[in-house]
Amino acid sequence: MSGIARAGFFALVWSFLLMGYAAAQPANAGCTSSISAASTQVWRCDNGITIVAENGARFELKDANRDGHIDSVELSSRALLIEVPKKSGGNPFKVLTPQAIAAVRGTRWAVDVAEAKTSVFVADGRVGVSRRARGRGVVLGPGEGVDVEAAGPLTVKTWGQPRVDALMARLGQ
Repeated sequence: MSGIARAGFFALVWSFLLMGYAAAQPANAGCTSSISAASTQVWRCDNGITIVAENGARFELKDANRDGHIDSVELSSRALLIEVPKKSGGNPFKVLTPQAIAAVRGTRWAVDVAEAKTSVFVADGRVGVSRRARGRGVVLGPGEGVDVEAAGPLTVKTWGQPRVDALMARLGQ
């Protein structure tokens, strides 16, 4: 391979990495992805789960119980908007970040990872949030959010409209 061709190949690979495409997704997760007009990546799964990934988000879909359907997402940077249909019983759908675990049985919520903080905001439904290292968690309702850092209490707050709008705009909403 010539030096120019090699440089072009590596530039292409690097551009995909920078764009945040989750190339290591399980092949049998039952999800398909597309790019929206807002340059977000939208995953639609056969179990009704929809995930909107901010451009540049780094995440991995997981199928922990190996039933062919995703049951969690490991998010390491940027933001996701997740919609999970209501279900009774069973294990809740989880988003795991370096700082937090957010779990639900049916709702629409956003998770944003930046530096040493995870922010969780609930648009509809209820979401349980705890530190990744365990400990006492909180439950968020519609319009509420929490910032999870390494130390300090988990304080539930009603998010102001400017903060909600800024996060949702990043997610093409």
